[in-house]
Amino acid sequence: MHPSSPWTSQRPRVGAASRRRTLAILISRLRTDERGSAALEFITIGVILLVPLVYLILTMAQVQAGALAAEGAARQAARVYVQSATPEDAVANAERTITFALADYGIDPAAAHVDVACRPVASDCLTRRGFVTVTIEIVVPLPLAPAVLTVNAPLAVPLRATATQQVSRFWGAE
Repeated sequence: MHPSSPWTSQRPRVGAASRRRTLAILISRLRTDERGSAALEFITIGVILLVPLVYLILTMAQVQAGALAAEGAARQAARVYVQSATPEDAVANAERTITFALADYGIDPAAAHVDVACRPVASDCLTRRGFVTVTIEIVVPLPLAPAVLTVNAPLAVPLRATATQQVSRFWGAE
């Protein structure tokens, strides 16, 4: 077969100058070609916006859980306090209720500050038609906040819940 024949399997040789020119064209295309950059920008912006949003959701969930725990504990403690037969039973039942309600939400009951106030007679909470007010104060730490950062400012949210119940007018009657 003749080298210039259309059926020849040999390709013409490409010179070094031609290869350099082809390489230069490919490099210039890569520098100016923006195909695929929109996806990269979308992923980058998405992550930048998503991380704070997820942290905000975690923080709000933790604070809401703390608020529900404090409110539920105060309400139930006031209820069992006014339904107890003796003042000693009332205190024990209220403490047990607070411990259970706070532990149910993962909050340490020992860290809670509990205050019980009575009116109209402050020294006797279980008087007929008297009112018992239970106040619970807790501190909910922010999620993923290291303890090292709490030196200058606490990284926690203080919560306070108050509930008032009235003693039955039939209390103590047999």
